[in-house]
Amino acid sequence: MKSRADPTLIALRRILRALDSNDRAIARSSGLSNAQMLVLHALADTGHEMPRDIARRLGVSQATVTALIDRLEVRGLVRRERRQADRRMVWVILTDPGRALLDAAPDPLHDRFIRRFDALDDWEQAMLMAATERMGKLFDAEEVEPLPVPDDPARRAG
Repeated sequence: MKSRADPTLIALRRILRALDSNDRAIARSSGLSNAQMLVLHALADTGHEMPRDIARRLGVSQATVTALIDRLEVRGLVRRERRQADRRMVWVILTDPGRALLDAAPDPLHDRFIRRFDALDDWEQAMLMAATERMGKLFDAEEVEPLPVPDDPARRAG
């Protein structure tokens, strides 16, 4: 007898393939990983942020963000600048080439998901969140560091 879990696993695999396909499309068009693109998106609305704030917005460790910023800086897409008021503090600044690359990038799948999810009724959002959290527990995923998550796309539109 087939398990009722089979259709769920198939749906999850389709979601994972869609995410992977989207990440590869972004990488092909921009030469950047999805995580690197999310750092650029985090900088897009203000043009500058401190690394700890980027880490908080993306839901990852500061060490992860530092490694991403290092790679972006080598490509000239961001630069680091010490704050005048407190030289211990460092801004990460989106450069013109970084903004141009971001503007030319395809619409990320997560932005479409967020728009569609936000359009759902509250009860449906709550149901999906609860089911997703429960699935994470079934896969023992609670202790796995999450990949960066995007900030609100409406904030990035500016």
